[in-house]
Amino acid sequence: MIMARPAAILFDMDGLLLDTERLIQDAMIAVMADLGFAMGSADYAELIGRPEPASRAIMQGRFGTGLDYDVMRAEVRQRIRAEWGPIRPLKPGAAALLAQVNAAGIPAAIVTSSEQALARAHMGHVGLLDGFATIIGCDDVANGKPHPEPYLAAAARLGVSPAAALALEDSHNGIIAAHAAGVPVIMVPDLLPATAEIRPRLLAVADDLHQVGRWLAATD
Repeated sequence: MIMARPAAILFDMDGLLLDTERLIQDAMIAVMADLGFAMGSADYAELIGRPEPASRAIMQGRFGTGLDYDVMRAEVRQRIRAEWGPIRPLKPGAAALLAQVNAAGIPAAIVTSSEQALARAHMGHVGLLDGFATIIGCDDVANGKPHPEPYLAAAARLGVSPAAALALEDSHNGIIAAHAAGVPVIMVPDLLPATAEIRPRLLAVADDLHQVGRWLAATD
């Protein structure tokens, strides 16, 4: 639950605003099978919330030099593009929560492990880009999640103290990053549960973004 009105709200993107983690997971597992590699959901879980260079290192460490990572990623993108085109599905309550935050005059930012241009494109396609004061992509920082730098950078750009902001995350790596930056964080689980290890870092666990909206309304 949110105890006080935050000075800013810092949104993760994939798995939090966009229902993309499951799309990527299913496409990657299928492409890996086509390439002759047995990949499961537990393997994909290691990648959630991490920037591309870290994901590349994990995958090559797990599957060896026989995996052409660039070919695999290109085929994953093509598979998703063929099914969805340029538009990615929104998570329930995403548009309503952002509209609520904007109406309340609370600055909003995206803090994502995707590249800045990709985040802008995705948000533009779903009509939410103008609702964010800034976007921190993985290419805007030297260290991506789970390092705290992305959240520290977002707070600095918005001119707020990290402790006065609120982060919304679905991934363990994102939660670790926000917590290490001193930003209170609410988890809205997607593919990963709120484990006993991650719960001490959380302000709360929400069922969905609609619940976050209700909690935010109660601070008015």
